[in-house]
Amino acid sequence: MRRLLTVVTAAAAAAAALMLPGGALPVAPTERAEAASEHWSAREATAFWTEDRMASALPVPEPEPGSGSVPASAPVPAAAAAASPGPSPATAPSPAADPAVPVRPVAPAAPAAPATPDAAVPVPEAPDAAVPGPASVTPATPVPAPAPPTEPAAPVPAPVPSGSDKAAVPAVNGVGQDFDGIPVVGRMFVMQGSGAYFCTASVVSSPSRDMVLSAAHCLLGTDTRQVAFVPQYTRAKPRPYGLFPVLRDAAGRSKVWIAPRYRTDGPDRAATLDVAFAQVGPGSDGLPVEDVVGGNRLVTGTTFNHPKVTLIGHPAAAARPRTCVNKTTRFTSGDPKSPGSFLRIDCTGYPGGTSGGPFLARYDAQTMTGDVVGVIGGWKTGGPTADTSYSSYFGAEIRKLYQTAVAGALVQ
Repeated sequence: MRRLLTVVTAAAAAAAALMLPGGALPVAPTERAEAASEHWSAREATAFWTEDRMASALPVPEPEPGSGSVPASAPVPAAAAAASPGPSPATAPSPAADPAVPVRPVAPAAPAAPATPDAAVPVPEAPDAAVPGPASVTPATPVPAPAPPTEPAAPVPAPVPSGSDKAAVPAVNGVGQDFDGIPVVGRMFVMQGSGAYFCTASVVSSPSRDMVLSAAHCLLGTDTRQVAFVPQYTRAKPRPYGLFPVLRDAAGRSKVWIAPRYRTDGPDRAATLDVAFAQVGPGSDGLPVEDVVGGNRLVTGTTFNHPKVTLIGHPAAAARPRTCVNKTTRFTSGDPKSPGSFLRIDCTGYPGGTSGGPFLARYDAQTMTGDVVGVIGGWKTGGPTADTSYSSYFGAEIRKLYQTAVAGALVQ
């Protein structure tokens, strides 16, 4: 959706030039989301995204095949349609009924005869070290950071919420269950047209400590605006850690990074690139999101076949998020209109709204963080049924996109 900064300071450009052989990384173009004069801070975002508005939001509608736009006929929540598009004063919370939300249509589980994957599909490389946050293993391709990390470190632990049950892990592989969530995963709320929508997103460690990861199809559209991340959202406790607005550059464009080819080729032909990074501003207390809730570690260049992955997402009408544990396998599309190889996981009950939810390998129930190796999206923007989910493979192109986002986040 909103691509990003086209103006880079000399210092940031020099840092970017050191990241990969052959010069500076390309900075993804940005689409305008708001007028440059409009301010969008935690205060404005909190006033706009009232508890009622968040509760009435629908899953982000599916992009039209072959385009980078949201369908003009997308359903509009009644509460959002009546609302003014600008920030509105905060209102007292009131109970909201579960909206009637369409889920992924039931369809055949997979194409009949897998074909040879498209040549442009990422091929697994030798496993990388995780892409570093503030302290992590130095990767083969360094990421610009205030100081080069030299020692490995675990993902940043999340503060334990008061009264938390530590996010119980499902007892049966492949069976999803509702739970109270974890601090590093939440809902990403957006306005598109006159409708309020959401996807799932998660915090990923970065030098600036303010990076959020979701699916690209969640953040497409030139009219996408008023974007904000709410960690560990539930209907009962809609803002346990506050709200973090997606930042805008000096021209008023949201600081969201999506691979340019995903925008030009669309969600089918570029399904292997269904990943987006967004830079969020501080919460109302002035702290960056990673300082407040911790962050997962981005891992690229690893296998398709993980023996144990924790999948977390926010289903459409559910009051709480959903968790599931299972293995992942490699799925190669046989559809020439949507080529590529993807991670696949069988977990029950992941309909619309769960797009962007993280695939977490080596999840630690004590720190409530892990290594993020995928997000729900990719093939058929996450899959045609609610019981099997897919992810774009996190290879060299996703790593490069992250590095571009890290460089762009340094630009004020």
